[in-house]
Amino acid sequence: MVYDWFNRSAEAPQPSEQPSKSEQTLDPATAQDNSGQTAPAEESPQSEPASAGAESEQAVASEEDDPLEWARQAYARLKAQKELEKTTQSVTAEPVTAEPVAESPEPPAPDAVVAASEPDAPQPSSQQQPSAPGLSLLEQAAAQRQERQQQLEQAPAPVVAEQVKPAPVQPQQTVDQSDEPSLGEFDETFTWSAEVLAAQGLRSDQITLEEIDWLGRLRQGLEKTRQGFVTGLLENLGDDPLTPEVLDDLESLLLRADAGVQATDQVLDALRRRMNEEVVDPTEGIRFLKEQLRDLLDQPTRDSGVKLLAPQRDQLNVWLMVGVNGVGKTTTLGKLANLAVRSGYSAMIAAADTFRAAAVQQVQVWGDRSDVPVIANPSSNADPAAVVFDAIGAARSKGTDLVLVDTAGRLQTKHNLMEELEKIRRVVDRLAPEAHVESLLVLDASQGQNGLKQAMAFAKTVGLTGVVITKLDGTARGGVALAVASEAGLPIRFIGAGEGIRDLRPFNSFEFVEALLAGR
Repeated sequence: MVYDWFNRSAEAPQPSEQPSKSEQTLDPATAQDNSGQTAPAEESPQSEPASAGAESEQAVASEEDDPLEWARQAYARLKAQKELEKTTQSVTAEPVTAEPVAESPEPPAPDAVVAASEPDAPQPSSQQQPSAPGLSLLEQAAAQRQERQQQLEQAPAPVVAEQVKPAPVQPQQTVDQSDEPSLGEFDETFTWSAEVLAAQGLRSDQITLEEIDWLGRLRQGLEKTRQGFVTGLLENLGDDPLTPEVLDDLESLLLRADAGVQATDQVLDALRRRMNEEVVDPTEGIRFLKEQLRDLLDQPTRDSGVKLLAPQRDQLNVWLMVGVNGVGKTTTLGKLANLAVRSGYSAMIAAADTFRAAAVQQVQVWGDRSDVPVIANPSSNADPAAVVFDAIGAARSKGTDLVLVDTAGRLQTKHNLMEELEKIRRVVDRLAPEAHVESLLVLDASQGQNGLKQAMAFAKTVGLTGVVITKLDGTARGGVALAVASEAGLPIRFIGAGEGIRDLRPFNSFEFVEALLAGR
């Protein structure tokens, strides 16, 4: 089953557990024969489906009312799926080798067998030639050996069936499976992930291990930001209603998390208006805070008109990865290629970073891990636009869905390098005017407000359409996502919360805020 992470759905349809109404109806002939007769014995079978449906509805209702039971049901289903996959893999992994069947040769003559099996044994007296008189013992032995050699040459050689050795199984070049999601214990992380998915309207039978695994990674990646933010928030809130002093402390927490002045003011103004209308207890305050943060993060996405960035089918898609040095553009590109392949898209990488040492080799390693072809120019200081030109031509001939372009790192103040980005964009527009082009800025979350200035400078030159925030697991400044959304007005398309190949996923504001405020 291929899980499309861009659309958050599995391609394989779920089988229906109950038969359809057409299968439960009787044949027309049977209905006509029994139209005038109403046997009392038939009432009980008809009442059974109704009672079963009522019981199932009650079970679903009770399951929704109890989040813990809901999580247990989801865990049991995922565990059954993993056991079924292990059983299937064990069956398919057993090599089936056919035993070699050798054609039975005609039995050789007894004399030949004896001669072949015991070349040094003396021959029977009937075949031994009388030794000539006057010959020495050495000459007689030589004559006997020559006679036996002639008999061996004339006798047919016995056919020995060669054992057919099974051909070694060559490993297929598939997506890197070294970081596959695994079902852990039924612990707090699983129950929290299940509750987040349930809050988004999913049923327990719709939960996948991919989503559970990602939410656990996201929560772990935001641990440093959450420690400073949530700990201070809990100390200030307590059990009393919100007060102006609590809001002042919340302002300090948001600024320390690099949420930015504009985002902080927007959130606090909404809370103050709510406090003027009614008394806000801590639980309601946290719920309202989450709502405001989600609305702030989703505003640029709503303005762009594209809710979720995904490659368009049957059309060439070109995504340019830009940013300053050291933010993780090449690593992000490799993870995006892996994500596209896992989601059922065909991808290609253009190694247009021709200035950094070993940049092409690094891209090639990422391409090999995901079985994605890489278009590169091995010569030093090659023209990046020429590499993009070759990549687009190759993608068109192969019908590739997505072309990921890796560009060299550059500061937003270097005008000559920024003009080079414009040249790459002109080549793409001239060669593939029908292509769907995205310019994604890769930001290092640990840079904080400096990343915001980069975003605004790149947006003026390149025409950015989205932002990818990386390295959230290594900093306490995860609030920079709020600053990018509020001040730069750029939609956040992807976030990275770890170093693994699967630690990059499309951005979901609901999951991000829940992971940021996990524990409340």
